[in-house]
Amino acid sequence: MKTFNISHRTSYRYGAPVTQSQHVVHLAPRLLPRQTVSRHSLLIEPAPASRFDRIDYFGNPTSILIIEDEHRELVVLARSTVTVAAPADIDVARSTPWEQVAEAAGLDGGFRDLSVVQFVNTSRHTRLNPAILAFAAPSFPAGRPVLQGAFDLTRRIFSEFKFDPAATDISTPIAEVLKARRGVCQDFAHLSLAALRALGLPARYVSGYLLTRPPPGKVKLQGSDASHAWVSVWAPDIGWVDFDPTNGLMPRDEHIVVAYGRDYDDVSPVSGVLLGGSDQVLSIAVDVIEAD
Repeated sequence: MKTFNISHRTSYRYGAPVTQSQHVVHLAPRLLPRQTVSRHSLLIEPAPASRFDRIDYFGNPTSILIIEDEHRELVVLARSTVTVAAPADIDVARSTPWEQVAEAAGLDGGFRDLSVVQFVNTSRHTRLNPAILAFAAPSFPAGRPVLQGAFDLTRRIFSEFKFDPAATDISTPIAEVLKARRGVCQDFAHLSLAALRALGLPARYVSGYLLTRPPPGKVKLQGSDASHAWVSVWAPDIGWVDFDPTNGLMPRDEHIVVAYGRDYDDVSPVSGVLLGGSDQVLSIAVDVIEAD
């Protein structure tokens, strides 16, 4: 079990004044069986005229902000203290064969748990094409246990793709990510989701944070961390199990969950609409520090 102090500062600078804006914020870590949140605060400048805290459709803590003061900069600072316990060990080779999972979650499979089957459908960032299906196939030969196949897919993405922050942005289609074999964690999560859903398997997008460590002999730079993304795959005999294709592993106690969704659009840390503003410049500084 590990405890983390997390700071996430988002700043938007505008070339022209914004006279009014509304924002949806997903920055509060989720309460989960393996994750407890002892502290969370949200500071906004300029202060919102109205703030509504609620639980969204996917069960994520969400804040809705309405800002009516004219401004050229918006700053959203979230601070949290979270404790995470490692999951029980799982033998992925003993999970249900993937074809049975896909059949159960299909339209005629008789499985009626909407919290699962809603994650079978494609989404804007996980659209199916023949190349995605062909990429998924080697990880899922006939009869292979679903979690064993998901882990193989995870390790293939890790070994065959290069992490390159300059290669993509959030609008880059996964078809281009697959062709270029490079991208960032959101790209690899979307690619994994698209491959799994192409086979009819329930899989959801997970946004959160990951504890990172500086190279040996180096000091960890303040604000040098980042948001992270990975996926969660459903097995009927076990439930939801997480896989991190960016790092080629199954998360334990150093991944902190913020939100679940169909893809990035459902759980974007800060989104919104503006009246006014131009030439937006975004800067983000994240710190994930293990508590003593």
